[in-house]
Order: sequence, then C-alpha cells, then structure tokens
Amino acid sequence: MSRLLTCLIVFAFSLCRPVTALAAGHPTVPGAELTAYWVIPFACMLLSIAIMPLLAPHFWEHHFGKISIFWALAFAIPCAIVFGFPVALYELLHIILLDYVPFIILLFALFTVAGGVRLKGSLTGTPLVNTGLLAVGTVLASWMGTTGAAMLLIRPLLRANAHRRYKVHSVVFFIFLVANIGGSLTPLGDPPLFLGFLKGISFFWTTVNLFCKTLLLSVALLLIYLLLDSVLFAKEGKPVLLSEDDKATEKFGLDGKINLLFLLGVVLIVLASGLCPLGVLVEIYGVPVEGQNLLRDILLLCIAGLSWRYTDYNCRKLNGFSWDPIKEVAKLFLGIFISMIPAIAILKAGADGALSGLIQLVSTDGQPNNAMYFWLTGLLSSFLDNAPTYVVFFNTAGGDPAHLMYDIPATLAAISAGAVFMGANTYIGNAPNFMVRAIAENQGVRMPSFFGYMAWSFGILIPLFFLLTWIFF
Repeated sequence: MSRLLTCLIVFAFSLCRPVTALAAGHPTVPGAELTAYWVIPFACMLLSIAIMPLLAPHFWEHHFGKISIFWALAFAIPCAIVFGFPVALYELLHIILLDYVPFIILLFALFTVAGGVRLKGSLTGTPLVNTGLLAVGTVLASWMGTTGAAMLLIRPLLRANAHRRYKVHSVVFFIFLVANIGGSLTPLGDPPLFLGFLKGISFFWTTVNLFCKTLLLSVALLLIYLLLDSVLFAKEGKPVLLSEDDKATEKFGLDGKINLLFLLGVVLIVLASGLCPLGVLVEIYGVPVEGQNLLRDILLLCIAGLSWRYTDYNCRKLNGFSWDPIKEVAKLFLGIFISMIPAIAILKAGADGALSGLIQLVSTDGQPNNAMYFWLTGLLSSFLDNAPTYVVFFNTAGGDPAHLMYDIPATLAAISAGAVFMGANTYIGNAPNFMVRAIAENQGVRMPSFFGYMAWSFGILIPLFFLLTWIFF
C-alpha cells in the first residue's frame, strides 16, 4: 500500500513539474482535422440519456455511471491512438481541471447551501402562487445566477405543489424561466455573460440591451404558464392541502436562514475570482491552474462544509434533501464533458473546421447576420457548453468589446441572447437544467424524457424565439 502511494505521489509530482517542451506547445486535438465521426461518442452519450431510461430503466438506474464512463473512453482511447497519448492526456486534464471540476464544485456548493433553506408555512401551489414563485425566481436569476436561483427555489415550488396531480409543467417552466431566461441581465446570471464581462463588456450592458427581449419572453411564458396551470388546477378540482399537513399549521417563514449568507458568499466568491486574477499557480502537464480559480474552489467547498455543519439536519430532512441528484449530475456530466471535446474543437476551428458552412452563415456580404448569430449560437448552446460557444461567436464577430458594444450592439445582443435563452431547449443546455430535473425526480415527479422535454421546449420556446427574431434581430 505504501509503495502504491509512493508511486502515485511521484506520478503527481512529475505532472506538476515545470512545463516540458511537449507541454509548452500545448498539444491539443486539431479541430480543423476532425471529421464528424469524432462527435459520435458525444451523440451516443446524449442518446443514452434520452433513450435508455425509457427502454431499460432498471439497467440505466444502476449503471448510468458506467455508461457515462464508456462513452468518455469511446473518445479518449481513439484520441490516444490517433493523436498520441500526450494529446489525449492533455485534453482530459484540461477539460477535467478547468471545466468539469469547477463546474461540479460550484453545483455542489449551491446544492448543499440551497438545500438547507426551507420555506415554512402554508404556501399552497395555486396558479397565482406558482406564477409568483416563477416570477421571483426569474428576477433573482440575474443577480444570484441561474444555478443559485434554481437551487434556492425548486424545493419550495415542489413542496407547494406536493398535493397537486399535475406538476411536470411547473418544473418545465421553472427550467425555462429561472434556470435560463432569467439569467440574461447581468454577468452574474450565466457563465457566457460572465466571460463577456471578463473580455471587456460593461457590467450593465446586457441589462440595457437584453432587457426588452428578456421582458417579452418572461411575460409571455408567465402568461402561458398561468393559463395552463389554471386549466390544470380546475381539472384537478381545485385541490387544497389537508388540514393535518405540517405546512397548514406551521408559521410562515424561513428555516436555515444562515444559508442565505452562505449563498451570498458563493456569489461574491465567484465574482471575485473573475475580477482578481492571481496568475498561474501551477501547471499540470501543461494545463495552467490559476490561483484565483483554485482559491475559489477551496472556498466554495469550505462554504458547503459550513452549510452542512450549521444547518439543522431536521431542516434538510423536511426539505427532502438527498445527495442522489448531485451524484447523478456528477457521473453523467463527466461523460458529457469528455465526449464533447471534439465537438468543441471543431467549433473552435471556425471556418477551417467541419462546421465551416455554419460559421459562414453569420455574415452576409461582409455584414453580420444577427438572426443567424442568434440561432446558431443558441442551437449549438443547446447541446454544447454555452460558454465556449459564446466565445467562438464573440470572436467570429470581431472580438473587440468596444466595437461590439457601440458599433454593432445588435450582433452582441444576438450572441448573448442565443447563448442564454436557448440553454432552455434541452436538459443539458445549461448547468441547472439537469439538476432541477434530478431533484424533481428524486421527490417523485415523473419528468419527461430527454426528447419529451424537447417536445415542450420546441413547442413553446421555438415559436417565441421566432417572434423575438422578427422583432429584434
């Protein structure tokens, strides 16, 4: 055992030593050389999430982690064979250390903290109450992030509607509004906008330029939801809570209020990590780990630990808290992040890659085609990580923040809106979508399948996006 530990320490030290000539060249998968065949593992990963829970639910429930690893290896092993082990190792370390680990740590911290906040009292899921919760979450999403707002409010929404027969539509609209569209007004709302802020876009630029678009979508969706929920509420016979229910006799208020401070701490830590660069602290096989990012992740884990320590266990129990949703997200997104490496590489290759035909659609006679910027950024963000997709089209449009903000603001607005709004098109379009689904299913709500959810989003959101395109782009 001690010999194995010694070997692991030596191996880790060898990875962290000063960058070698090989690592200094940053060996990466050449996106310009990749064909569409390299995207097959990613497509199969998505199809597994979409189909297997329907065709083999018991097998999926017990082995989805192994399936996720299988599709990750379906890319990693051929990559090592074709491009060499150093390239495959660099790509795996890059996506895991810089994308996956921070992604999971942030979700874990928010999941732990928000899971300790319980709304007490006789909040009953009537159409007006539900619409009010969605509206509040939509507003909060731009200031505490879509993930933070979603993790804070999904459990109160589920508890308020525990007595209802029809609940799926409430969770679906919650994903539309709170987990996506509501996060469009500040860089705090969604990762793509935060990246734009770091590149020089003014903090309140999106507030001004996306306000009318966000308002139109939000009001339209809230009205559609209110009408739908009212019809279903009447169809159920206007159900009411039983008098012996705990919430009917419990005084209205918040339990676990200390977690609101922890939640604020999470938001401030994430914001500070983007504003206070500390430089590269260590390089692991050529992958630079910056000091502010490492410090951010450590502080987030500390906040999660403090939340667990200082939140009454009974509060979490009454909240229906379970670790299963975060475990499911961690296992599935490991496969998603690794298998989508070639898709991101092709996208970054721009006009030189397999998607060159799509990239060229965003310009007509040298002038930006804002409608195509909106739709291409959005549709690709629906299935890929919306942050790198935003960066690709940001750079395609010129990459100069002053030029984008003042000379062609409609183009930047199209890119920003596409990346944020269309994250609602699929379960994997934005970080909190799958988490909300997992929490809902953990509490007994039978959520639609991957394609079933897309039937909701395409039936409701796509017509609204066409309307948005006609009015603004």
